[in-house]
Amino acid sequence: MSFEYPQDLRYLDSHEYVRLDGEIGTIGITEFAVDQLGDVVFLELPEIGEALSKGETFGSIESVKAVEDLKSPITGTVVERNDALIDSPEEVSEDPYGEGWFLKVRVNDPDELEDALTADEYRAQVEGE
Repeated sequence: MSFEYPQDLRYLDSHEYVRLDGEIGTIGITEFAVDQLGDVVFLELPEIGEALSKGETFGSIESVKAVEDLKSPITGTVVERNDALIDSPEEVSEDPYGEGWFLKVRVNDPDELEDALTADEYRAQVEGE
């Protein structure tokens, strides 16, 4: 299977991504991660107003195979969460880079993304190149 690695995202080696648009970062998980998890059955996300710290756990995703912690790629405050996914967690599998986003965060310091992986670095890592 061939996975998508959008160039406008920055990635963590734990398979979360962030798309920065001004001071708002949209966080989700990659198509590769969704494929590895299998059927997603439950998603736990923080409330609006909660503070996230880069590298810290902010929630979890559960599939028929495993429960995985979700780690924040950036420090900031949750300004929006995708409640549709709480009700229908399987939707993340349909469009992880679009409708399957988890959170929108007001970013404290965009420079924190300097050490995040680029699309090419992430692809090389997950495909074992």
